[in-house]
Amino acid sequence: MCTTCGCGSEHSHTHTHRDENGNLVTHTHHDHDHEHKSKRVIDVEEDILSRNNSVAAQNRNDFRSHHVLALNFVSSPGSGKTELLCATIRRAADLPIAVIEGDQQTSQDADRIRTTGAPAHQINTGKGCHLDAEMVRHAVSHLEPADDSVLFIENVGNLVCPAEFDLGEAHKVVILSVTEGDDKPLKYPDMFRASDLMIINKVDLLPYVKFDIERCEEYARRVNPKIQILRVSATTGEGIDKFIEWLKAQRIIASL
Repeated sequence: MCTTCGCGSEHSHTHTHRDENGNLVTHTHHDHDHEHKSKRVIDVEEDILSRNNSVAAQNRNDFRSHHVLALNFVSSPGSGKTELLCATIRRAADLPIAVIEGDQQTSQDADRIRTTGAPAHQINTGKGCHLDAEMVRHAVSHLEPADDSVLFIENVGNLVCPAEFDLGEAHKVVILSVTEGDDKPLKYPDMFRASDLMIINKVDLLPYVKFDIERCEEYARRVNPKIQILRVSATTGEGIDKFIEWLKAQRIIASL
């Protein structure tokens, strides 16, 4: 959790408005106090996570009651999350899909998602470096995903804070591109430990980068022996069908 910036603290407010294209965008603003002493920081951390987990539990119950498979997409910036989502939505025409997009600024990613025909709601976190359960609950009330659908929650690009914040999702899915270091699972173990699926993206670039994919997978399993791993390329489509098979299997479980 980010104790230095204090994002997610009680000093925040959220509002939704329509952008210049008529699309709903949620903005969350934070006021920060950098004068915390260590005990105060610990108390605030515990309070933040406790309140977040309470709302996350409400989200999870709502998702389950409507048989919505909610997935928390997490990664560092530039891993190709949005492109992967676009490729998946286009290929999985038989799956009802909605997307919540989290970024500090702009609605560019939500706009990209909408070109696929899927509904998308943008959350702008301002200085906040992750989504929290209340932001997701607010966005869901506007997006209204259909029953028996898949809801992708694309988190803010960050391999640290999102690991600790439960959004009410069924699974965290961590995306790692081959243009990053193959030692990321060891450097950011909390994220890979919290994730049920790791997608290694941009595998079409393997011949051109110094990335040992087998070593990366071994590191991920060292941190989380139960993690599932898929190799994909959002650009060429390699591995997308396997990801869709995984989605359909998880959707059946969500419908039970």
